[in-house]
Amino acid sequence: MKYYDKLVFELSKEGRRGFSLPENTFPSAAPLPAQLSRESALELPEVSEPDVVRHYTNLSQMNFGVDTGFYPLGSCTMKYNPKINEEVAALQGFADLHPLMHAGLTKGALKVYQEMGKALAAITGMYAFTFDPCAGAHGELTGLMIMRQYHMGRGDLARTKVIVPDSAHGTNPASAAVCGLEVVEVKSLENGRIDVEALKALLGPDIAGIMMTNPNTLGLFETQIEEIASLVHGCGGLLYYDGANMNPLMGVVRPGDMGFDIMHLNLHKTFSTPHGGGGPGSGPVGVAKHLEDCIPDLRVSGFHGNFGVILRAYAYILSLGKEHLRKVGQYAVLSANYIKESLKDVYKLPIEGVCKHEFVFDGLVNDGAREGVPGATTLDVAKRLLDYGFHAPTIYFPLLFHQALMIEPTETESKETIDAFIEVMRKIAAEAAEDPRILHEAPHCTPISRPDETTAARNPILKYQDAR
Repeated sequence: MKYYDKLVFELSKEGRRGFSLPENTFPSAAPLPAQLSRESALELPEVSEPDVVRHYTNLSQMNFGVDTGFYPLGSCTMKYNPKINEEVAALQGFADLHPLMHAGLTKGALKVYQEMGKALAAITGMYAFTFDPCAGAHGELTGLMIMRQYHMGRGDLARTKVIVPDSAHGTNPASAAVCGLEVVEVKSLENGRIDVEALKALLGPDIAGIMMTNPNTLGLFETQIEEIASLVHGCGGLLYYDGANMNPLMGVVRPGDMGFDIMHLNLHKTFSTPHGGGGPGSGPVGVAKHLEDCIPDLRVSGFHGNFGVILRAYAYILSLGKEHLRKVGQYAVLSANYIKESLKDVYKLPIEGVCKHEFVFDGLVNDGAREGVPGATTLDVAKRLLDYGFHAPTIYFPLLFHQALMIEPTETESKETIDAFIEVMRKIAAEAAEDPRILHEAPHCTPISRPDETTAARNPILKYQDAR
């Protein structure tokens, strides 16, 4: 262990200080109540300022981000974020705003909301948007609340079920359950699309609607979307569009034109705002004209959503303009198909054909399994990628395939970067075939190797524990 790999507690020396504050000359006007006072002194490290700075700087250099390398995380669109977006969001006139300021002092911000709503409506084919939801799942919940409100407003109280494809994002059934709706699963065909005949059998007077992503989680366009829309509308239900996969469609196809009534967008994915690790996010919800009156009025968040994220997305849209927004999806689709076709001889491709922005492999063609040596798994491939400086794609999702490896290159990566990724993926496949133990023991070059992620999530250690 290097000296600065130690935690600040381990560098602590009694009496050492990293600050110097003047003596407090102000009398305490309101002493802290006894029940709020600590019984013992707070245990804090005693370190110098350089030690603290170096500690956190070293930690930051252990992180992987889209500014440090290729991040082909399927289903999440981890694209590079132009820094002009950050500059716009940091403008003093925007950054210094407070949500409780008088409306007369926030006209610029209100104008941004208005213009952003128009832009998103033009891109998606929706009629109106609310920016209250603070993330994608928050947008899903809001959209489903709108769906329920629509049916309840018509006195149609029997509609308590929502149809969700088996390839859906996990937040879809979760959001439906939180909204008090019963989830009904519709199966996919072998080609990865919704089984329309199976869907017909589910439709009835108890169906509130269907939640769909198009292209779906396998990166495949639902070619029967018009028939699906007609069937669901025919039974009195609504179509909800999960906008997580909107990236390949911008300027090409609009969900509103497909027949969707409600949708949310992930501004932090499709419209270029840094995200990951829990935030920031923005999940504006759009509706067709007949649902405009069902949009909630500040009922799902304290204020008008995450304004900084909306600013970044607005700058992104204006920077590209109508003529270039279309190229985003085209380049994303080109990148995904290029990687897929370049690797399908060494990684199993369960569904052939043209994909959109992402695709799914099902493990290695030759995992190197032999007597006494288990074959390399998708997890092993993901861990080995870290040794070569690439973040792993999404693994073991969707659940349709046992060894799912879901890759989304986005439109912002150069051909040189994509070629380097392909070369590494082929090298890993060759390593697995020759000696899978190399992959079993990966990563070899990271600060930690394979932590117990399940235990860490269920029983997190949130404070320093002295091992001495």
